[in-house]
Amino acid sequence: MSEPVDGRETIVTRMREQAGWCARLGSPLYAHLLDGVAADLEAEGPSQSVLAGHEDDPFPSALALRFMGAVHRLVLEGRAPALAAYYPSAGGNAAVGDPWPAFRAVLAAQRDALRPLVDRPVQTNEVGRSAALLGGFLATADETGLPLALLELGASAGLNLRWDRFHYEAAGWRWGDPRSPARVACTFNGPPPPAAHVEVVARDGCDARPLDPTDPEGALTLQSYVWADQIDRLALLRAAIEVARHTPARVVTADAAAWIGPRLAARPSGVATVVYRSIFWQYMSREGRAAVKEQLLAAGADATPGRPLAWLRLEPVGREGPYEIRMTSWPDGRERRLGEGSPHGREVRWYER
Repeated sequence: MSEPVDGRETIVTRMREQAGWCARLGSPLYAHLLDGVAADLEAEGPSQSVLAGHEDDPFPSALALRFMGAVHRLVLEGRAPALAAYYPSAGGNAAVGDPWPAFRAVLAAQRDALRPLVDRPVQTNEVGRSAALLGGFLATADETGLPLALLELGASAGLNLRWDRFHYEAAGWRWGDPRSPARVACTFNGPPPPAAHVEVVARDGCDARPLDPTDPEGALTLQSYVWADQIDRLALLRAAIEVARHTPARVVTADAAAWIGPRLAARPSGVATVVYRSIFWQYMSREGRAAVKEQLLAAGADATPGRPLAWLRLEPVGREGPYEIRMTSWPDGRERRLGEGSPHGREVRWYER
């Protein structure tokens, strides 16, 4: 099915698509509000004024999530008290009535505050995705017997560079620091990953616009992009921010294709280097993706048992999944489909130990 030609119709279509996506992923509040936005756009209401100029935004830019994050930010800052009454993230109750009139009133009254916020790119750091990646990290540690050096592409605020400082809990299986405030409740369908001992000796990442999670502004931005009625996700994010205060990691502003080559060339012996990403590939150009692959393949050809390399990723197949967990390990070049995860990471189907 082709995209509608008219820009406003395109935005309406995407708002309704995102409403369906939110409904499937357990956010009835956002599903309802985005359906309201679509109807309001058709009626040329205040939504149209807030979103004017974004008619040609590409699909991967996630306009609906940017828009909802902008409004959520105002709620978290205390600038939309009537709407906050419906937002669980701000202590409200989404079931007390219809939040749409209060939402629409915010759009009408705070257009000038919202427009620059909508211009910002989505910047999420979905901590639950560490559960999907965990098996790849544990398998690498188990198979190599070496400490790990982490290189994350699209690292956002670097919370998932601290994955080993979280505590993971599934039926009959646990891994990680039992004292950690970040407790990742997850499910493993199939055999759980190996319960390997892990020592992380380096944590580095890159992002186009990294955030500092220990800075109040960075923490607020991260929280604003969590769906307001998914309190468990928000609580986990806040706990991971607390972990970050005590576990240093370095995330620099850089293009992934330009950043990864020098880090691969400088990787030390006696350490297993793991390059990883989670639902990031769509934000790179075709040329950027090709450059990253080329550099990884070249580094893999140079790997040895004492200087191994792994390339771990969680990415969707198609626009809506499934979300595959794949890993390539060198020096043998072994390619594995380790399992599948959910977009928010914590529902994992694991295929092998």
